[in-house]
Amino acid sequence: MSHARILVVQGDITTLEVDAVVTAANESLCGGGGVDGAIHCAAGPALFEECQTIGICPPGEARITGSYLLPAKYVIHTVGPVWSGGTDNEDETLKACYLASLQLAVDRDLQTVAFPCIATGVYRFPKDWACEIAISTVTQWLEARSLPEQVVFCCFEDEDFRLYQDRLSIAESAS
Repeated sequence: MSHARILVVQGDITTLEVDAVVTAANESLCGGGGVDGAIHCAAGPALFEECQTIGICPPGEARITGSYLLPAKYVIHTVGPVWSGGTDNEDETLKACYLASLQLAVDRDLQTVAFPCIATGVYRFPKDWACEIAISTVTQWLEARSLPEQVVFCCFEDEDFRLYQDRLSIAESAS
């Protein structure tokens, strides 16, 4: 079952040795706060320079770059929705972030991909609902495809780690 291909860890996504780390980017891909700022800082200035050549990335889409000083091979940049009460298609946009990122991983034949908690920081997407979308979207993807072989949800905060562990346990018991 695909749940065996999902791992929830707590820690710093910039330290993971995976084929790609996903970052919750802004549309300009220029780095910012939270996980995106941490990834840009850890990767070094060459990541910013490459991102400047890409241009804008609309919400729900993803772009891939080198990883530079990170242990991962690539960085996948995806732009989550800014929460506006759930009335502006935020659910579908967040789901699209995961699907676009996974498709880029498949296009590059990547075996391992690590996701942060997309859009739950300054974009204010409710954490429990974002977790539900993340787990269900990735689970459905993995049930239908062989790549990536493993998806890691890397949670920085205790609350997120517990939410993802609990949601994955529920998904496992339901299958």
